[in-house]
Amino acid sequence: MIVSTIGVGGHEYTMDQEPVRRRRRVHSGEFKAEAVAACRKAGASIAAAALERSINANLLRRWVVEAERAEARTLPAPKPLPAPSEAFVALPVLPKPDNTPIRVEVRRGALTVSVQWPRSAMHECGIWLREVLK
Repeated sequence: MIVSTIGVGGHEYTMDQEPVRRRRRVHSGEFKAEAVAACRKAGASIAAAALERSINANLLRRWVVEAERAEARTLPAPKPLPAPSEAFVALPVLPKPDNTPIRVEVRRGALTVSVQWPRSAMHECGIWLREVLK
């Protein structure tokens, strides 16, 4: 029981109230399915669909997730891959050697140095470049 007192003009009024119990609404499966279908339309939002039906958007979102999970359980299992043929032999694929040289151009003031270095000597090119740029 809730008791509230209100003071108006020096007088106090007391009001006894029993708390009002809200009952949860129960929605039919048909109502839920129709609401979920409305959410799946192109450009539809869950919030708008919930407002149209006077329900909470979080509740409608839960129904959508539950429907998606139920559909995932009813999907057929993926087909197994065929067994490899005895005639098939897997071969490793080797990368194509890249013989393009490394090209470096260093500019210092009016001086420009252009160098072409073989890719097979990348490490040495790095050492040389580090020394030049000190």
